[in-house]
Amino acid sequence: MKYETLMLHSLFAACFAVSALILGAMLTATPPTVQLASNNSLSSILLSAPTSCALPPDGVVCPRRRG
Repeated sequence: MKYETLMLHSLFAACFAVSALILGAMLTATPPTVQLASNNSLSSILLSAPTSCALPPDGVVCPRRRG
């Protein structure tokens, strides 16, 4: 019975440690958008911008009729 209890205690400790590490990584991570906002260089903002536009060249988007 002591062996099973020891195994359960060590499994709980391992799961707790992994959960604490994951939570710590989530709380201390800085998303790329925040890093871009804090960086004032225009070149870094232009490099992260998409190269193609979702709008057509004339800039007018017409809804399509489903028929």
